[in-house]
Amino acid sequence: MGHNRISGTSQHAQQRDSVVALQERPTAKVLIIGGGINGVGTFRDLALQGVDVALVERGDYCQGASGASSHMIHGGIRYLENGEFRLVQESVVERNRLLRIAPHYVKPLQTTIPIFSTFSGILSAPTRFLTHKQGKPKERGAFLIKVGLSMYDFFSRDGGSVPRHQFRGRTRALAELPKLHSGIKYAATYFDASVHNPERLTLDVLQDGEKAGLGGGLPGGSARASNYVSLVSMGTDGVRLRDELTGKEFDFQADVIVNTTGAWVDLTNQAMGAASKFMGGTKGSHIVLDHPELLAACNGREIFFEHTDGRIVLIYPMGDRVLVGTTDVDADMGEDAVCTEEEIDYFFDLVGHVFPTIKVERDQIVYSFAGVRPLPRHDETQPGFVSRDYRIERSVRTGDDAVPTPGGKAAVVLSLVGGKWTTFRALAEHMTNDVLRELGMERKVSTAKLAIGGGAGFPDSEQGEQEWIKKHMGPGLDADRVAVLLTRYGTRAEAVIEYLNAGQDQPLRSTRELSVRELAFMAEHEQIGHLIDVLIRRTSLAFRGLVTGELLNEIAAALAEPLGWDAATREAEIRHAQEVLQRFHKVDVHSLVA
Repeated sequence: MGHNRISGTSQHAQQRDSVVALQERPTAKVLIIGGGINGVGTFRDLALQGVDVALVERGDYCQGASGASSHMIHGGIRYLENGEFRLVQESVVERNRLLRIAPHYVKPLQTTIPIFSTFSGILSAPTRFLTHKQGKPKERGAFLIKVGLSMYDFFSRDGGSVPRHQFRGRTRALAELPKLHSGIKYAATYFDASVHNPERLTLDVLQDGEKAGLGGGLPGGSARASNYVSLVSMGTDGVRLRDELTGKEFDFQADVIVNTTGAWVDLTNQAMGAASKFMGGTKGSHIVLDHPELLAACNGREIFFEHTDGRIVLIYPMGDRVLVGTTDVDADMGEDAVCTEEEIDYFFDLVGHVFPTIKVERDQIVYSFAGVRPLPRHDETQPGFVSRDYRIERSVRTGDDAVPTPGGKAAVVLSLVGGKWTTFRALAEHMTNDVLRELGMERKVSTAKLAIGGGAGFPDSEQGEQEWIKKHMGPGLDADRVAVLLTRYGTRAEAVIEYLNAGQDQPLRSTRELSVRELAFMAEHEQIGHLIDVLIRRTSLAFRGLVTGELLNEIAAALAEPLGWDAATREAEIRHAQEVLQRFHKVDVHSLVA
């Protein structure tokens, strides 16, 4: 299904609190299906309005397209030529906003576009703009890019702290980035933003929602969420849900069902007995390189440019790794979304296009990933020109197809078509307003200025971060360890440090970035269903190519007690992690299991 789905183990002995909370009170005003960033953002917003809301996700949170993004929070400069001015304006406003409300994960990103011609593309641009057909690719020259960046600055001017764009001639551009192709004529530099931990940002948004639902007097709270729970079908007693870790099924009723399953929206509607044809997802792949020469050549900037086929691509330094992406090909929803050998060749080719003296080899790839963008159906339109904007489709199920609800009325189903990372807060606000209208309720709280999770009180300078680190050091917590915790959790690291100090802790032998008690904290507070969740979504260890057999063994051993895993389950979890890494990310980790 392209959702990193390999059937999990069934030996999970412990009943999960998150599932129990849904089973014991199997009704809510709203049920959200899908725990990517848009579903989770809507969950938080509804919870803040005091709505009784539940969310289920068939895999782990942020496992689908949300976890396979280019890690950018951007205004979408290229959407200008699609004529999507509303989306660009909203994206730029939201980018600026996320820099303020989620500063622990969203950081300014200096971006440079190498330009090889002055006037190229001017004649083909109006055709592209009007027809959205690519035709024979004509490179966008300096004039077009200058017009685009000037418009971009114009959209950015309200409430933005991001500097305006700059143009450099060839000599100055090569002085700043000497490894760039010597045939360039100009380089344009502007600022967007990046999110290095999209999975953890999603978790922060989710936990804000859960917290908002406490204290309302409802059993389990008025905001309940569980990962590894799938929608199976529609029955006479509501939607049928299944705990993917135990196989147990139960019914659940809600007045409004929100379908935020991304590229799987149509399949989810089909499972509810009302097939739709809204979606036409495209696959985007990426590779992560351990390549010090390429990292140095980028000089701390994202290199964002047009490849020879007209596709906009990027080379993007992240820590001590380099991310290269992305492709845009029509996806077959019946197949796994994985990065293919052809796509890897394409990535090597695009690196050579701007850095011709830098060689990239396959053994420098430490991780690869692919996801299916939740795009609307697009028939003849080229994938690159399909709208990145979103819309909400409403349907009411009546007659024999009626979805049973707690109030006895026909349930309303709202399906999200489209949506991107940058605009998740605004999209969630839009979806929440639609839901409130259905429920006859008023909005009480705006999320526009509300800090997200560990972004509250996050230090606003490097010096401030150093002071925070110094203040929280202690026995067993040196500066490096505290820095890892601050990066991973933002200011929520305070609660983690308190937890670590409350008992006997032991760092792992295979990585300095985790300890036994931190894994216990994750098991207790972050809904870990599988070992793989820790490697890919609770930490960035897999992304950076740092998973070893010893690490798998140590994490499985540390999680066994808090999650109730016996020896057989531990071994099954290690094999499951190896299989996911190999099948979906081209990473081979040799087992140490006897």
